[in-house]
Amino acid sequence: MKFIFMNLMPYRDLPENFEKDYESVYISIPRTLYDPVKGHEMYNDYIDQYELAIDLGFDAVGVNEHHSNGYGLMPSPNIIAGTLARKVKDSEKTCLLILGNSLALYNPPIRVAEEFGMLDVITGGRLIAGFPVGTSMDTNYAYGVSPAELRPRYYEAHDLIKKAWTADEVFHFNGKFNQLRYVNVWPRTHQSPHPQIWIPGGGASLETWDWVAENDYNYSYLSFYGHKFAQDKFDKFWARRLEKGYDMNPYKASFVQLICISETDAKAQEEYEEHINYFFEKSFHVSPRYAEAPGYRSPRSVAAGMRSQYGSEGAGAQLRKGLNWQQLIDQGFIIAGSPESVREQLREASKKLHVGNIIALLNHGSMPHHLACKNIELMAKEVMPHLRDMWDDQWPVTNWPEVQMKANKESVK
Repeated sequence: MKFIFMNLMPYRDLPENFEKDYESVYISIPRTLYDPVKGHEMYNDYIDQYELAIDLGFDAVGVNEHHSNGYGLMPSPNIIAGTLARKVKDSEKTCLLILGNSLALYNPPIRVAEEFGMLDVITGGRLIAGFPVGTSMDTNYAYGVSPAELRPRYYEAHDLIKKAWTADEVFHFNGKFNQLRYVNVWPRTHQSPHPQIWIPGGGASLETWDWVAENDYNYSYLSFYGHKFAQDKFDKFWARRLEKGYDMNPYKASFVQLICISETDAKAQEEYEEHINYFFEKSFHVSPRYAEAPGYRSPRSVAAGMRSQYGSEGAGAQLRKGLNWQQLIDQGFIIAGSPESVREQLREASKKLHVGNIIALLNHGSMPHHLACKNIELMAKEVMPHLRDMWDDQWPVTNWPEVQMKANKESVK
């Protein structure tokens, strides 16, 4: 079992009545609410938390990209990754997971190939390259990419980056969105032919699942509705893989889960409840009118997504009803309690979803730095060691830099 620490880097000091007084944490959030002095403290706390996770032996630390919001203060994940690269290089096992760069937003996309190449070389081949399409809020509303062009731009950028990583000679590229006379990316990546590629997503698209399988990528399901809501998505994901003739190796999939750990179940509620409520009520306060621009997905996919998130029986609707702490646990939105309780909940969730990679969110909403550090430490010392061997007797690790590097060494022999 592999464990990734990811920090959304939320703005943890939104006004008390933010969700009532303001339309959305995304796109229309007033810039006047951001205090750079407090932001200075937050950024450095969050980097300290990443460094703690590296010291404690997480398999990877993950960063991601969001724009125009107070939910995740990381418009440039590569800057944060750059601050962590040397620490990762000096660690015994931790990798650097960038989930990721929204490819359609980079002009030209070879910028991603160059910067990821730098990070892979600095870390000595410990980079995992995440290629998300990007949320509609980030891509269509914040950065103005036409919804009709978003996915064609994404796939063209993907093809250009992979060719830039693998071609030995200078080449020209004449795409619909990118025309380049000379493509010659320096430096070469440390991993050969290129870093492991993971595809983050927040939906259930057969086309995406097929494409991921055909390219032998990892699919990372990013949702904050918890493991029970994700069950149906993973059931369909694995069924599709079997239908297309692929195996069910759990390391082909990753899942994000909010986790809260303390000495006892009661103390976990006492310490974390207000910060979890802040996350769902403020950090997760997204206006439906910004959630998805027309044309971002097919009408059928949009209808299904809106029902699940905003319909009367969907997970989003359940959250808006104001679930209490125990209900959040019972419905799988959070995994929380003593180390023993968390181990049991996490083992059950991982088995049911059949995933070999858990992306652990351990810093929530308004959580103070000291409490986040406690959560990270308990996860590393009291939970992870008990679950690491969960898949060892059934499936080999795949889609990690260690596998790529081992294959490279054997090919040299």
